Amino acid sequence: MDPSASSSAGSPFDMVSGALADYVPRAGPSATRSSGTGGKGDGREDDGREQILGVVSLDAELRITGYNLDAAPFAGVSARTGDPFAELLPSGDVPTVTQRLRRVLETREAHVARVQRLRRDDGTELVVSMSILPAAPPQEGLTVSLIAMAKRLHLYASATAIGTSLDIGETAQSLAQSLLAWGDVAAVDLDYAVWTGEAVTEQTHERIRLRRAALAPDRAWPDGYLTPGDNLPREASRLLAGAVMRDDVPQAVVISDRTALEQDLEDVRLVRALVPGDRPVSVACIPLVVEGPEGTPGPIVLGVTEIWRRPDWPFGDGELLDLQELVAKTARHVDLARQHQREHAQVLALQRRLLPRAGSDTIEVASVYEPTTPDSAGVGGDWVNSFPLPGDRTALVVGDVVGHGLGAAAAMGQLSMEARALLSAGLGPGEVLERLDETVTLLDDTDAGLAAGYSALGSTCCIAVYDPVDHRVALSNAGHLPPVLVRPDGSAKTVAGQPHPALGAEFVVREPFEVHEFAVPPGSLLVLYTDGLVEDPAASIDDGIGRLTDLVREVHPWDDLQQAARRVVAGLAPRGHLRDDVTLLLARMAGRRGRDTATWHLPAREDGVAHARALVAPLLRQWRTTDQARDNALLVLSELVTNAVRFGTGPVTVRLVRSGGRLSCEVADTGNGRPRLRRGEPLDDDGRGLHVVHKLTTRWGVRWTDTGKAVWAELDT
Repeated sequence: MDPSASSSAGSPFDMVSGALADYVPRAGPSATRSSGTGGKGDGREDDGREQILGVVSLDAELRITGYNLDAAPFAGVSARTGDPFAELLPSGDVPTVTQRLRRVLETREAHVARVQRLRRDDGTELVVSMSILPAAPPQEGLTVSLIAMAKRLHLYASATAIGTSLDIGETAQSLAQSLLAWGDVAAVDLDYAVWTGEAVTEQTHERIRLRRAALAPDRAWPDGYLTPGDNLPREASRLLAGAVMRDDVPQAVVISDRTALEQDLEDVRLVRALVPGDRPVSVACIPLVVEGPEGTPGPIVLGVTEIWRRPDWPFGDGELLDLQELVAKTARHVDLARQHQREHAQVLALQRRLLPRAGSDTIEVASVYEPTTPDSAGVGGDWVNSFPLPGDRTALVVGDVVGHGLGAAAAMGQLSMEARALLSAGLGPGEVLERLDETVTLLDDTDAGLAAGYSALGSTCCIAVYDPVDHRVALSNAGHLPPVLVRPDGSAKTVAGQPHPALGAEFVVREPFEVHEFAVPPGSLLVLYTDGLVEDPAASIDDGIGRLTDLVREVHPWDDLQQAARRVVAGLAPRGHLRDDVTLLLARMAGRRGRDTATWHLPAREDGVAHARALVAPLLRQWRTTDQARDNALLVLSELVTNAVRFGTGPVTVRLVRSGGRLSCEVADTGNGRPRLRRGEPLDDDGRGLHVVHKLTTRWGVRWTDTGKAVWAELDT
């Protein structure tokens, strides 16, 4: 033994030995070491009582400075002081292991329990569990702990390690790495439905689709050989699925030589895709099986594992039982990962569905959403949305629902859709927040079966409605952080109206939601966000908003808005350091050109209709509308003004907006009555005007204002 590798109290060698002492029976005098098949002395252990540890010390250049490899299983593994550690590895594993060693050197964080192979002098390989630990200060370098374990201990360690992640690919790769203790190459092929989270119930061999999920060891493979991410050819999927089904019962199958394999596959292309290399091989195919749901006949096969090794090392019955035990435990984890994948996809689909789509010719929007963690349990209730409203307006909404997971996502989806429906129906921002406040209170009523223990009380929301004709924004806020407004001259400030508690705050004096209006000249930038973007435990929330203000002030009018949004998020919440969900919405206001709009204020008199037609007709000719479109627009305008004069009070405001091939006509008055389209009798005089409007327009509706209502209609020009 090299003297520099001698163990002392507290050395990595002793620490690893002590950690395993509780799990491995100590070998007595009668303990023997199996020499493998055929008496070749390759050190493959089948005796469940034996486990052996070795240790190699490395310097900063990854050269061996000391070692303890005297134990019997390490016979033939030649370590020499001064040699690179890579000399102990198969050539294909050198890049991957070297990368892990250097990472531990840089981060000083241990890399524990990785299945690895060591190269023996006779060309055979020894499977070990390798841990990389930084040397104890003041020493530099690394300590590599190597454990050559008995198969049963390896089985225990593998079953414990697999399933620690809910990622399907990571679970499959952990299984493939663990299976290397039984073979030279291990592959895991999963049904395509596992990746999408679908229910795996189809057992027809001709229809099964497999995708390679994992492959070990990590090395360069021949052209045509299937690697992770590749879809197996249909014939290969059918053959593998059929190989593990006997009398409709999934079971392990062993093909003992290459000739039998090639006869079964029949196609050179399939041989190249499935068989690793040109050497003689045998293979054991083990199905990943779970119990089917109630009502499903028989078990469900999620996929197939293949363990390849030399024909002179045949699979024993005990080994097949061990393999089936490990694969069966892994199958349950794969099924859990599949269910998690489906849940995660549903939550993220809801989140992404609520993100704003492309803007219009009056406003440009860009958004960024980043969840705290990549799993559904970490997905929170942050949301932003933007959508067009009648009368050429645009709604901008941001909200933050309390909590994370499915409960928060469900509440978020309900509030977001309700806000959109109410705004589209013509309610103002303050009125919409009043309805959302009631909804949040209802969601907290678990007796109603709507929340099932989840409370959305304390959720926040901010709604802004942009009018591109008047160049103004009407904003109402329920406990949310204030938006930031950047004007065309580069000045920036927060838009803070009268503060109001969050939604569902029952223990405060309820006040109406104030609507704050402010001017937004063309070129202005409005910034909506959630607290995850600006919160920092080491600073106040005002400091975070200040940093956000400084960053958005640097967004130039010619910058790509989506790239600017990502740049702002990267500056405030770097990826990998998120404390909460991050949501950002940038809205660049372009406005409507003056020559495309017109507004008139008319007295509510009987001659108002004629006056309105006299003002509108020349403008429509100037806008080069067709004769039919002009006649329709004048008729619709006459009906709307007539209703405003007859049923409303006060002055009448007429507004026309031209946008592409669309004409928007809006007539506002101070009345509170809502026009309703109803089926009339043949001799009724009332109600005919709305039928005319309904027939001639693509859509129409009512919008409530501070002083009354506005009836709008849209026509094709």
